[in-house]
Amino acid sequence: MATSSTVQVSLPMPRIPRSRKTPAEIAAAAPVPGERSVLLAAPRGYCAGVDRAVIAVEKALEHYGAPVYVRKQIVHNLHVVSTLEARGAIFVEENDEVPEGALVVFSAHGVSPAVVASAADRGLRTIDATCPLVTKVHKEAVRFAKDDYEILLIGHEGHEEVEGTYGEAPEHTQIVNNPAEADTIEVSNPDKLIWLSQTTLSVDETMETVRRLRARFPNLQDPPSDDICYATTNRQAAIKAIAPQSDLVIVVGSSNSSNSVRLVEVALEHGAKAAHRVDYASEVDESWLVGVGTVGVTSGASVPEVLVREVLALLADYGYGTVEEVTTAQEDILFSLPKEIRAKLKEAGDDSRGPGGRITVSDISS
Repeated sequence: MATSSTVQVSLPMPRIPRSRKTPAEIAAAAPVPGERSVLLAAPRGYCAGVDRAVIAVEKALEHYGAPVYVRKQIVHNLHVVSTLEARGAIFVEENDEVPEGALVVFSAHGVSPAVVASAADRGLRTIDATCPLVTKVHKEAVRFAKDDYEILLIGHEGHEEVEGTYGEAPEHTQIVNNPAEADTIEVSNPDKLIWLSQTTLSVDETMETVRRLRARFPNLQDPPSDDICYATTNRQAAIKAIAPQSDLVIVVGSSNSSNSVRLVEVALEHGAKAAHRVDYASEVDESWLVGVGTVGVTSGASVPEVLVREVLALLADYGYGTVEEVTTAQEDILFSLPKEIRAKLKEAGDDSRGPGGRITVSDISS
């Protein structure tokens, strides 16, 4: 059940110049002067897998020194990537861009066995920052392929996570991009069939895809446990709670962040009159606020809270100073750091960690 609390925000102003209109001009266009407010969704922002991956790169830079190479974006957020680049991280697309013998971190989205093998062939030192919940899906793919199941992997073809999971058992796996594809995909043995999914999908769309698949293949099996991660599910539930009351929803997150893009879609599907995604507060278009009384705000699972605070500060400048936080779930999960980083920290006598939750959850990949 959702709970809410109302707070007056006093936040630092956004760092980047923005509007051409004055705050008074925007405020005057609101439907009821003086009744402009923000509904702030909770949970939002960093999930345990993102927290783990970002800290892994930070600790690698601290203890190994720059440069530290990272295959793909460590998480799908422009601000996080640029911040780590400024500290000495070098982001590459493939292992062959990394000098032989150098240190490379695999991103939170996971990699295929072929990527691991290519790193070994080049003598690269590796840190695997794959989210443990993604690792779980990899292990499911290996297990069911070994038992000669055909796997229908629901996800977006070309996404790093899907590439990694598919690469565990390519001869047993077909990718299903959306519900429409569920109506046309063909399988060799409908009696030995299981579906798995990308962890960051729309819960509703995934269930619709499964429904259509099962209508054609009644013996389709479910994964042993939910593949869509707790953070994706919780952030979508939170936006569903505030969308019906929101004239406008602003989702903070990058365009290549699947879960951030889904939050915009979910907001519109569940009653928001308008919804937009931004990386930074400076991208909020002043015209979006015309005629708007209530703004819903949330952020994707790879977004640091500072970016949300900048959006709240901008909105406060336009008269949206009352913020009601609507909480639909509590999160206190913390994944242990990659085993390579844990060993290095132990060697260095470093018992620090960085931001995170309160409960330590064993790293499935360790």
